[in-house]
Amino acid sequence: MIDRRNLLITGLAALAPLRAATGKMQVCLHQTTSAAAGYRKSLEGYSKAGVHSVEVIGAHLDPFVKAESMAAARRLLSDLGMKAVSSGGVRGLWEPGPARAQAMEDMKRAAESAVALGADRMVCPSPGGGKYTEDDYKRGVDNMREAGEIAKQYPITLMPEFMRGSTFIGTLPTVLKMTREAAHAQVRPMLDCYHFQAGLSKFEDLELIRAGEIHHVHFQDVPDLPREMLDNSTREIPGEGVSPLPRILQALAAKGYAGPLSVELFYPKYQNGDPYEVARRIREKAEAVMRAADVL
Repeated sequence: MIDRRNLLITGLAALAPLRAATGKMQVCLHQTTSAAAGYRKSLEGYSKAGVHSVEVIGAHLDPFVKAESMAAARRLLSDLGMKAVSSGGVRGLWEPGPARAQAMEDMKRAAESAVALGADRMVCPSPGGGKYTEDDYKRGVDNMREAGEIAKQYPITLMPEFMRGSTFIGTLPTVLKMTREAAHAQVRPMLDCYHFQAGLSKFEDLELIRAGEIHHVHFQDVPDLPREMLDNSTREIPGEGVSPLPRILQALAAKGYAGPLSVELFYPKYQNGDPYEVARRIREKAEAVMRAADVL
């Protein structure tokens, strides 16, 4: 295990320089989009394409650190002028059940790696597929507080992600309600544009967001298919689908969001593609949407 004091020092020192803050949103690439490329190749491609924010995944980082070191992982980010804005992938923290104990241990390990890399937030999806009661939701709020207390030690912010199809946290109103009841500074809601548009949330739910409440955004489009045919993988590059993305971004901007827009895609043509070419196309399309919304 990494010594906690040294972890925080090295993590803060690893923050890569970025452009001066402008109050606008920035294109970010989620490494899932380049699942076959690995840590180094994906970062090099993104940087070459002019994308300087990345959401790191353990499936890329862990093998790289094992083969080289965490210091080498940080140095690569710095050399490429990139910043790890978030870490993704810890599931099952919020749902009551026997799998939660392991999820808590996974979260601790992932939090150590994320902070050592310079990230200050971690996406924690809710894939719940059971049948839940009102008492389960009360326990879910307690689970958020408990996880938040542990996250405070690193420190890192945990972001519950509502997911299309989840029977526990599947909509924007539910994640807003639960995080508000938890009222913990280290547990903040995020919004995934795909889960929002393809799931049970409604556009008017965006009005429920309080100023400064959304902490992170995943940015994808929805293909022109019957909604019944959609699944977790059917995500398009922003601007190549049918979502009202400019309106969504405008609504988020009105609520004070001015952070990264992390593009997370699952089609094999992207995951197996050249990270530079994929990132170049994503940046071109995403920035056109952002200009239309006046958030770039």
